[in-house]
Amino acid sequence: MAKSTVAPVEEKLTVAAVARRIGVAPATLRTWDRRYGLGPSEHVEGQHRRYCPQDLARLTMMRRLIIAGVSPSDAAEQAKSFKGVVKISKLVKEFEVREDVVDALYKGLQSLDRTFVETSLAHEIDTYGIEGAWTDVIVPTLFLIGDEWENNQKGIEVEHLFSEILKNALYSRTVALAKPLNPRPVLLAAVGEEVHSLPIYALAAALCERNIESYVLGARTPIEAISTMVTRCAPPAIFLWAQLPQNADTKYWQEIPSIRPAPRILVGGPGWDAVECASVIRAEGLEHACDEITQAIGA
Repeated sequence: MAKSTVAPVEEKLTVAAVARRIGVAPATLRTWDRRYGLGPSEHVEGQHRRYCPQDLARLTMMRRLIIAGVSPSDAAEQAKSFKGVVKISKLVKEFEVREDVVDALYKGLQSLDRTFVETSLAHEIDTYGIEGAWTDVIVPTLFLIGDEWENNQKGIEVEHLFSEILKNALYSRTVALAKPLNPRPVLLAAVGEEVHSLPIYALAAALCERNIESYVLGARTPIEAISTMVTRCAPPAIFLWAQLPQNADTKYWQEIPSIRPAPRILVGGPGWDAVECASVIRAEGLEHACDEITQAIGA
């Protein structure tokens, strides 16, 4: 059978479809068209605007440049001449102020621009380490997402996307250590029915940067799992995370098996009550948790 010689028809997108993809209002696209000439390349007067893939690439470039702090007029000039692949890494390196990075990440997430967010995070971690990136950029971005949901009940898709990106980024930084400082790994767990487990993965990655090995038990860790790990591995330190009060039960350190030497117990997260946790260490942040665990292993 002879192969068809008919060229495939390019997908043409409406104004609304393009606006959704790059995270701007349809009115913004019309403004870019009117003011900068960034409209459909094959628009016929009197007909609805339809954008081809190359149009979409130019508009994506325009959006990314603006997020990176380039003025709209300069961004438009660069976008109109754009014909290749968007080099996100070059844009990301232009960020210097931490608040600007947070703002750019949040806007990138609203645009569902996964590549921009992943590259931005990688640059932050490479430059400032897990602890610096977590404290100065990641946590403030998470707060912005949480505020949007609390105030407007919007952005659940943004939260899930960012969580997935963060987990992948943190996983990639938690590598096998050839010669860890601690012969027995520390234990990290989100207890009870706790599903907000990102902080323990951040802690594992941050400890890895300090050459400290850990076992991450993940979300919804029952006391039985912790007890078994304590008996089998004798961890020098145990970190227990609880975002919600209903998951913060003192049994998770009071009812585990006794071992010698006794592990240093740390709890983290807003779920824990200060009075009930008086006998253990309440980590006030990622750096504090890392410092306490470093002391626990004698480093």
